Amino acid sequence: MKAAPFHYERPRRLEDAIELLGDEDAKPLAGGQSLVPMLAMRLARPRVLVDLGSLPKLAEVRERDGELVIGAMVRQRDLERRPGLEQTVPLLAAGIPYVGHREIRNRGTVGGSLAHADPAAELGLIAATLRATIVVRGAGGERLIAGDELVLGPFQTALASGELLTAVRWPTARPGDGFAFEEVARRHGDFALCGVAVHVRRPGFARVGLMGVGPAPVVREVEAERDPAEVGGEIASSLEPASDIHASAGYRRRLARVLVERCLRHALEHAA
Repeated sequence: MKAAPFHYERPRRLEDAIELLGDEDAKPLAGGQSLVPMLAMRLARPRVLVDLGSLPKLAEVRERDGELVIGAMVRQRDLERRPGLEQTVPLLAAGIPYVGHREIRNRGTVGGSLAHADPAAELGLIAATLRATIVVRGAGGERLIAGDELVLGPFQTALASGELLTAVRWPTARPGDGFAFEEVARRHGDFALCGVAVHVRRPGFARVGLMGVGPAPVVREVEAERDPAEVGGEIASSLEPASDIHASAGYRRRLARVLVERCLRHALEHAA
């Protein structure tokens, strides 16, 4: 099947892109790894397609004031290969190799993945766990969204109509922090049946994020000194995942329990 007819725009200024996206029938095109298949199947039928590929400011990466600021158009593969990422944002470095396949990451962008809001997306989980700051811009100016408030449900975000995700501000690691990321999928590159990210900050603080077990990332704050097995069982019992052709709800709860316990132990070891 072919895409429905649309008008193609490739603005060279961010202001022009924002103006074009003011049309409620306009869609931004970043890496295209999610949108192009939707266009081909006519699940998306925008009247205007706004290509963001000529906006170099959206592809910048810089460090400032305890944050790594990553533009929305930074390719996932470029970020994966960025020197020092393991030291600045270790959880991002641990999770990004699980995003699709290498060929997908070559074109896929950080902002595109977050704005797509797939419930089993690694970047959305990491942003929620670290409570990264999502920078968006629209006709009314710039505003900030907390990473754990971006995804409202499957493919639904807190972005208002006409707003564009322009950058993500990831908090950099501090001495004494610990991180861990794991997921289970049928094959590497497939969508995860369950994934867990953990950030431990001593003394006593831990954030546990889960994906694939609900319509949006699930984040829990727990005491880092508690028994990881107890925490894993408690969090798993509170989940209400759906059953589908890939896994039952019970199997997803079991995965959640095991992965939470394992990641908490690894993060605590890392923090020590």
